[in-house]
Amino acid sequence: MILREEIVEYRALVAHAAGDLRVETRTLREPAPHEAVVAVGYGGVCGSDLHYHAHGAVGESVLRGPMVLGHEVSGHVAVAAADGSGPAEGTPVTIHPATPCGTCAFCAEGRQNLCPHTTYLGSAARFPHTDGAFAERHVVDAARLVPLPEGLAVRTAALAEPASVAWHAVSRAGEVAGRRVLVVGAGPIGALVVSVLRRAGAGEIVVTDLHERPLRLARELGATATFTGGAPEDLGADIAIDSSGAAAGLATAVRSLRRGGHLVQLGLPPKPEQPFPSGLVVTRELTVTGSFRFHAELSGVVAALADGSLVAEPVISHEFPLGEAETAFATARDAASSGKVLLRF
Repeated sequence: MILREEIVEYRALVAHAAGDLRVETRTLREPAPHEAVVAVGYGGVCGSDLHYHAHGAVGESVLRGPMVLGHEVSGHVAVAAADGSGPAEGTPVTIHPATPCGTCAFCAEGRQNLCPHTTYLGSAARFPHTDGAFAERHVVDAARLVPLPEGLAVRTAALAEPASVAWHAVSRAGEVAGRRVLVVGAGPIGALVVSVLRRAGAGEIVVTDLHERPLRLARELGATATFTGGAPEDLGADIAIDSSGAAAGLATAVRSLRRGGHLVQLGLPPKPEQPFPSGLVVTRELTVTGSFRFHAELSGVVAALADGSLVAEPVISHEFPLGEAETAFATARDAASSGKVLLRF
């Protein structure tokens, strides 16, 4: 175990303000008895990480002090929890980034992803901010660790968090087997939605995006038809999942649904309020459902990645060492030429 008198230094990727991203050396704090130390192997750059870097904020979550970024991470247990809980030293793991309160009504209902008291790795929603895990070492509650099954590479497991977001979104759509499903936006999350839909037995998977590269990836993952820009308004989709968050993408999703269809809004819009074709929701009697993060899905996703029924590896397009974080972030911002960009620790 780590003794208090020992000094364990590690490097971390810290956002200070818009445009101010630094690789800093920090000293590892002493873990509590129920906490483990993870040697982080890989971390995926998420849209929220890009927003903190570019704008110093994600919506109403504004940086008010330095914060370690990163919530899509995997690695190995370097120091097991002293109380014996959690995985043993050396175990490959991924980290569940959310820590819900466990006592509110939402937690009691099994909807911990809606817990208003949740802390999330790499989030400025609260102050002091919750440091993320873009670091060579990360101290975490052992209960947040999910061991990786034999055969699942730590690199691939860095996709478990975004794949869980996609898995949750598909579950919010109800029964998808045999259905015609439209996915708007084929970025990393949209691409993973396609893979989850294929695993769930969707009959047709139609995908739209503004760029050809993500559409090629969508076809590789199981899309049966792709369109650059919008989809045909007479598509008659049973289900539409919007992962773009853009007003135009949302309009495409609504107009492509059949009467009685189901819209799942997954992508976060750039502003809380934006144009929405609500008239069609009424006249077509559409069901509109939001999808926010995930909770219990992570273990199922890890198992599906391990047995090969959920294909995710092609979503990774680039990998950079921690020292090239600025290049990694610039690459991730270019949606036309990149998918999921990984940092290697």
